[in-house]
Amino acid sequence: MKYSFIVPVYNRPDEVDELLDSLTRQTADDFEVIIVEDGSSVPCKDVCGKYAGRLDLHYYMKKNSGPGQSRNYGAERSKGEYLIVLDSDVVVPEGYLKAVDDELRREPADAFGGPDRAHASFTDTQKAISYSMTSFFTTGGIRGGKKKLDKFYPRSYNMGVRRDVYLRLGGFSKMRFGEDIDFSIRIFKAGCRCRLFPEAWVWHKRRTDFRKFFRQVFNSGIARINLYKKYPESLKPVHMLPMAFTVGVCALVLTSAVGRVLMEYDDVHRWYWLCAGPWLPILLYCLLILAGSSVANKSIKVGLLSVPAAFIQLFGYGCGFLTAWWKRCVKGQDEFHAFDKTFYK
Repeated sequence: MKYSFIVPVYNRPDEVDELLDSLTRQTADDFEVIIVEDGSSVPCKDVCGKYAGRLDLHYYMKKNSGPGQSRNYGAERSKGEYLIVLDSDVVVPEGYLKAVDDELRREPADAFGGPDRAHASFTDTQKAISYSMTSFFTTGGIRGGKKKLDKFYPRSYNMGVRRDVYLRLGGFSKMRFGEDIDFSIRIFKAGCRCRLFPEAWVWHKRRTDFRKFFRQVFNSGIARINLYKKYPESLKPVHMLPMAFTVGVCALVLTSAVGRVLMEYDDVHRWYWLCAGPWLPILLYCLLILAGSSVANKSIKVGLLSVPAAFIQLFGYGCGFLTAWWKRCVKGQDEFHAFDKTFYK
């Protein structure tokens, strides 16, 4: 068998149904599917039962240990030459596996990954979040775009690894967030061949509202410092851009506030531009996101929602980054993450 899809699941039966349905439509068929239920209170066993005769499907239930360890659990029980890790909130187009197969035939790879897109059925908020997570203007294209400021690291929502490489490197670490980047770093450090497969993309739902999105990206910022403490060479200038954006915007707003106070107690005309000027770069960035997302999604409403989505992403990541930098690099605390009790709510 050539491919094993490994999907960790936590209380997502409806999403698993959509994912499994999309896997039945693949034009290539040399694969198995391994679903690992990570201690869910709302299991998807009945959903998996619907596909028993349509897919080579294996369902496992285990105690909760997080997505990384659940992927390792599935990998140990897999048979495929290549292990393809997917998140439960993705849907694959019918040509996905063929695209992977074509790329591997063209040029071998030990590990690979693909981009993600928003499906037409996603809510406007999900489309806005998807844009903020994939646009060059927010992430520098490091999550799978053709234009990027850093080399490509496969992410766990759409990641493939040769089975022997996966097992030799020990799979995912026990990190709760950033475990996929941790694994990708170890893949590169081992001298393995790792490539982006542009046509092997998936539809990725991500978070359903801005509050959940903030919790996600805040933890991503924390994870970047946790990764830095393990691999100092892994921290690149592009990873600090959200922090710089956060500090820069706060500085601009504070400068404007000072100008407003001076206008109140001194000459209005003298301090007008100190009050108004700092808002110009912020406004220009908002217009850039609005225009880019409106064109990409063919919707002004999604474009408007992409503006707060972009600020939530950059501020959330930046605040998480700064919090972790203070706690870990200044105060010397151990690895940590946030929102333990509310992350999935």
